[in-house]
Amino acid sequence: MSNSVIYEIAEDNGKYLIRDKKKRYEIDLRSRLFRFAVNTFKFLGTLPSKKEYDVFRYQLSKSSTSMGANYEEAQGAFSKKEFASKIGICLKEAKETNYFYRVIHELEISNNLDECTRLVNESDEFQKMFATIHLKVRNNQLKSKKLK
Repeated sequence: MSNSVIYEIAEDNGKYLIRDKKKRYEIDLRSRLFRFAVNTFKFLGTLPSKKEYDVFRYQLSKSSTSMGANYEEAQGAFSKKEFASKIGICLKEAKETNYFYRVIHELEISNNLDECTRLVNESDEFQKMFATIHLKVRNNQLKSKKLK
């Protein structure tokens, strides 16, 4: 389901830009996360109205929106430590989101499996992006501590 994409991170005035190393394009992560949350809510409407699927609706509505909300907060962070913390939360929420999408995909409970596959792949890409950002920030923090 997932295709291999390698990301690089560049810092610009305290903000992190994400680039796909192969395609050389910058990613507007803020708007992409917003679209992902909206698309998640649209997708959740395709799930059958069975009580046992309520957990997917509840968890995905929380985790998919939390990624974007925490990324927004990270952009307004007052310190690199706060930024790293918010990105760490984004990473955890991306992993949770991807997990629930994979379960739904495996159960084949949606009448729109193509969209489910797309959302599985996109949530996997978010995991990779946030992991890359988090590692870069953590490495920068460790370098700063060694210099002191």
